[in-house]
Amino acid sequence: MIKTEIKPLDVKAMEAARKRQNELLKPQGSLGTLEEISIQISGITGKVKNKISKKIHFLFGSDHGIFEEGVSSSPQYFTKVLMKLYAGGEGGAINELCRNCGVELKIFDLGVKNLSNYKNIDSTHKLMPDGTKNFLHERSMTVETAEKIINFGLDLVREYKNKDFNIIGAGEVGMANTTPAAACIMAALGNYDENLVGRGAGLTDEAFERKKKIISAALNFHKPDKDDVLEILSCVGGLDIAAMMGVFLGGALYRVPVVIDGVISIAAALLAAKFNPLCRDFMIASHKSLEPAYSAAAEELKLNPFLNLNMRLGEGSGCPLAMQIIENSLAIMNGMKTFEELGVRSEG
Repeated sequence: MIKTEIKPLDVKAMEAARKRQNELLKPQGSLGTLEEISIQISGITGKVKNKISKKIHFLFGSDHGIFEEGVSSSPQYFTKVLMKLYAGGEGGAINELCRNCGVELKIFDLGVKNLSNYKNIDSTHKLMPDGTKNFLHERSMTVETAEKIINFGLDLVREYKNKDFNIIGAGEVGMANTTPAAACIMAALGNYDENLVGRGAGLTDEAFERKKKIISAALNFHKPDKDDVLEILSCVGGLDIAAMMGVFLGGALYRVPVVIDGVISIAAALLAAKFNPLCRDFMIASHKSLEPAYSAAAEELKLNPFLNLNMRLGEGSGCPLAMQIIENSLAIMNGMKTFEELGVRSEG
């Protein structure tokens, strides 16, 4: 993994972008977050005016051994069913959102049980065909596997940057995946408070209590070093989280903005920022997840999601929605006129 080659945001470009925003034909700061997004993008690209001509969303599918402990309300084979649905190009929420928002969708099988080679699904990095191990009793994966999957995600960013994609979304599918996400966030924060564990999708009260106890027991069993992201991933992580961590690292290394979705996505973002804090500046948080671990991670990252739609689907469903808002923020920067350009005195 690459750590030292990531460079900070371009401060001069951001200063120039902020200056232009303040000179546009509007009260300074009146467009709030839309202004800040365009300034952040300038820091990433080094240009004041930017356009998003090509958008890509990566969807990583994987199963999780911790499913065996009854922490999901859905049967595990739903992962395979959903992957085939997405690959068919229609019928899934992420299909429709990406299509409507003009976002290309790429699907990756990192470890979905009983899913053989399938059209429109990239399975070149299916290193664990049945998904991760049950981390209540053993490590989810080896450190070597975690590192390989991280590097795969990082390489994807380079590949699609070279294909002229300007922005990337990161999402996932896999039954029980909020469990490793919460465990990774709690491990990275060094906070084992069970109140950080969320209900996920439709758990009964009994199953929810079991989920909290299982995560707590697993963390106390492994005791991963909160500053060692590879150890955290190896002990309690998921293949999807590892791949998305690589995408967030790649966004920073190759200077492409990457959009965070919900709790699984932000778990990967938190680990990437633990590995190199500069990564945080290349991330854009889309929507506020209802999962408590999401809020804890967002606070640690000092990121403020700009959508609050009570969403908890996963798939990266917040990413294409956010990309439309990001496009609008850039349209304002590019298309609005300054007072000087219009020959208008800003003081009246």
